[in-house]
Amino acid sequence: MAGPVRQTACRLLSAVAGSGSSGAVSDDCVGAMARIIPGIFKHTRCRNSVYPHSDVRRYPVPDESVFWTQTYADYQPPVHESPVLQGKEWADPDIDNPSFKPNWNELDGKVNRVSFIGAYEIRDGCPLNPFGRTGIRGRGVLGRWGPNHAADPVVTRWKPDGPDGRPLVHPASGKRVLQMCAIERQDCGEWAIPGGMVDPGEKVSATLRREFLEETMDNDAGEMAGEVEQFFAAGTEIYKGYVDDPRNTDCAWMETVAVNFHDGSGSVVGRFPLHAGDDAAQVRWMDVGEGVKLYASHSNIVKRVVDMLEAHW
Repeated sequence: MAGPVRQTACRLLSAVAGSGSSGAVSDDCVGAMARIIPGIFKHTRCRNSVYPHSDVRRYPVPDESVFWTQTYADYQPPVHESPVLQGKEWADPDIDNPSFKPNWNELDGKVNRVSFIGAYEIRDGCPLNPFGRTGIRGRGVLGRWGPNHAADPVVTRWKPDGPDGRPLVHPASGKRVLQMCAIERQDCGEWAIPGGMVDPGEKVSATLRREFLEETMDNDAGEMAGEVEQFFAAGTEIYKGYVDDPRNTDCAWMETVAVNFHDGSGSVVGRFPLHAGDDAAQVRWMDVGEGVKLYASHSNIVKRVVDMLEAHW
């Protein structure tokens, strides 16, 4: 599909996705709607602020100068590489290291350097964030140059209305109230989906299960291990693409696969004994609704689950 035509189609599909329409939509359309489109979407959380866990201030990037196709002659972003990356097995070497010869846009050994968004440009030896300028170069605290892949398990249940477990119906909308398993991140104090990074060579399905267990059950399912295994054997992919994450830079960015695991009866995850673990400060079942504020792009992901399940928002 030609560029302008594709952009127009994606814009229309995104409008349909945002409307909460329950009309029949093909799998291909759902896939298109689930992607933030470069050249249309303007990231905000990785611009015009101090970079996380540092005192490095991003170079200002106004809305009209986000995309690389737009001229910004004065653009002079600082370079930031967190000391935490030094010597870590999960981090790439410095971009100037002569022994570092990555295969960009490919599966590079066990490291996946393929972007969900499509082929990204290499400029001056560095990958270029396909969504535009962020006001900072280098990797920041991200381990990989280019895409950094994560997986986010959106685990949900209907909010019980009394001891019999009947779903609570919201009086205003007449729809059932959805709850999600949410963690409070220790690094920023914001509530989030209990996700994490995909290890080299690891299947996304394994990451989803592992991260949920690490962050919400302190890595111990106990007697429920069999039920947990079965529960995570099947889910519905909600989103695959770019994340507007405050850690993103011009040369490194977050991408994720978000999958919904819904316990419609409340008999499986609905009775999980939740215990904060790994990098979670707290964990709880959180009512999902319009007023809920979550980390990075997580609210947008959860809204797609709400639309799919026709829950209250």
